[in-house]
Amino acid sequence: MTKRILWNWLLVALLAGLLGAAPAPAQAVERGPVTNLPLPRYVSLKASEGNARRGPDQSHRIDWVFTRRDIPLRVTAEFEHWRRVEDVDGEGGWMHHALLSGLRTVIVQTDMTQLFSRPDGIGTPTALLERGVIARLRECQRDWCRVEVEGARGWTEKRHLWGVEVEDEFE
Repeated sequence: MTKRILWNWLLVALLAGLLGAAPAPAQAVERGPVTNLPLPRYVSLKASEGNARRGPDQSHRIDWVFTRRDIPLRVTAEFEHWRRVEDVDGEGGWMHHALLSGLRTVIVQTDMTQLFSRPDGIGTPTALLERGVIARLRECQRDWCRVEVEGARGWTEKRHLWGVEVEDEFE
């Protein structure tokens, strides 16, 4: 008899918890200990070449050399003047912050990505971009981003780009 009461009580408590549970609080954004900026976040390579090292110091071995100016990089950690970054393929390491820029760029992931005059896919086509093209990120809405590359401007769906998160929205 006691086990039955205990089980009934647990069932009632479980159901009450499920039905009356408050929504889970929004997950706090992780912040970098040096800059207090969100982690992860996107930056771009300021120089035409930048060394990514095994650790946050010039005495560490160079694991990777980035050779494309403006390539988007994801910052995943900070330590003093160093930022741990990775590229679209997950390659990277620790780079000195002076090599990085807050200028937002993206890399086109889908071959023959079309740019449109409006963020709806039915506006006038303005350009076609090949896979691997680096474009400057100008604005993002829920599903669309406005980019610019070599004078061509237009909107494309976020899903075609690396260097922007699904939830990113800004003007």
